[in-house]
This record gives sequence, C-alpha cells and structure tokens, in this order.
Amino acid sequence: MHVSIQRIDRTLPLPEYHTAGAAAFDLTARETITIVPGEIVLIPANLIVKVPDGYALLILPRSSLPKRTGLVFPHSVGLIDHDYHGPDDELKVQVQNTRSEPVTVERGERIAQGLFVKIDRATWNEVDSHGAESRGGFGSTGKN
Repeated sequence: MHVSIQRIDRTLPLPEYHTAGAAAFDLTARETITIVPGEIVLIPANLIVKVPDGYALLILPRSSLPKRTGLVFPHSVGLIDHDYHGPDDELKVQVQNTRSEPVTVERGERIAQGLFVKIDRATWNEVDSHGAESRGGFGSTGKN
C-alpha cells in the first residue's frame, strides 16, 4: 500500500515498522512536553497522513507506554478518517498522566503506533425484529 505523508519537521524520521512481522508503525513526538499528574494533553506526532480510500488509521498506545511512563490513552483508540489530511491536520496522540509526578515526553520519543485497517460502509436495512432470543444482556454470553 502506498501512503502519502507529510512531515511537519523533516529532521525527525519517517515512521517505521520495526520488525518484519510488525502490524503497526511507530509515531514519534514532534516536541518535548511535560505532563502534570492527571493532565490530558495532545502530543503532536509530526505527520499529516492521507489515509487511502477504503481504510482508516487507528492510533494505538505502545504496550510499554503505561508501565514505562505512566501515560495512558484516555479515549483508548484514536481514529483517523481518510479525509483528515488538510494542512492543519497533524496527527496528535492524546495521553493522560496517571502518575503522581510530572512526566516528560522527549522530542523524537516513540509514543504511539499507527495501524491501517480496511473499512466498509453499511447500508441500513431497517427491520421490526431480528427473530432471535436475547443472550442475557450487556456483558453476557449466556445464561450464567
């Protein structure tokens, strides 16, 4: 898949898949930022990505992020639509500091990962009933 990207700061590297089996590529911080305890911030990721038609880009936390830094994604996953690539549409990584002390993210630090996923759009067919029995409600896959 060929993807057009624009780096805001060309002194920072292009995104990389770090192993042959990696499903996602790393995103890096464009600037050094200090996050106070409990604060939610948007860290600029240095890229404007033209996601190909028929795809979306998911922004996911790196698995080491919470243990290493105490930073979590308060919204769990970021979703980048294929039409989000205007001149001011730099990818940003939303994080929250869960530690009791400030955390500093350094310029160039790998802070998240991006994953392209194929999407399809639904055409709705409204019905009065699906003709199935309920499975037991929220969080249930059975009777017990």
